[in-house]
Amino acid sequence: MGSGLPLVRIHANSSHVATLADWIHAEWGHLHSGRDFAAAVGHFRGDCGLAGVPSVFAAMDGERPVGTASLVVDDMSDRRELTPWLASVYVLPEWRGRGIASRLVRRVEEEARAHGVERFYLYTPDQQALYRRLGWQDVEQREYRGEVVTIMQRDLPAPV
Repeated sequence: MGSGLPLVRIHANSSHVATLADWIHAEWGHLHSGRDFAAAVGHFRGDCGLAGVPSVFAAMDGERPVGTASLVVDDMSDRRELTPWLASVYVLPEWRGRGIASRLVRRVEEEARAHGVERFYLYTPDQQALYRRLGWQDVEQREYRGEVVTIMQRDLPAPV
């Protein structure tokens, strides 16, 4: 099973930045018309903070990333009042179904909680069931850049 894979913070100078940015660009680049791959890498690199918001994490199989998730300031250009966001949760197809996405989401939640975040958001067109199982609640369903998505929120308990 892949659920025991280490989750590591990705820094801006990581050799994995281009690979992870490529996954995100391939999966969701259509939501950012006009952003080419070089711009996508630059944007992704900017999300690779040292702690808190922003942060990027990856599940690693040895030296190879197999999944990623981010904690970012803004993930929906017309809802900037909602912040921060869980974003870019992606697991390679051959690694899916092993709990990796759930662990990455929990890692981002831990990061947010440790840095004083009490509520944060995500949007998804098709993974509502996964996030509901993890304690996320629906806020609204809407069209965003030509795709019907659900905005969800997660309230985090204060750190103990």
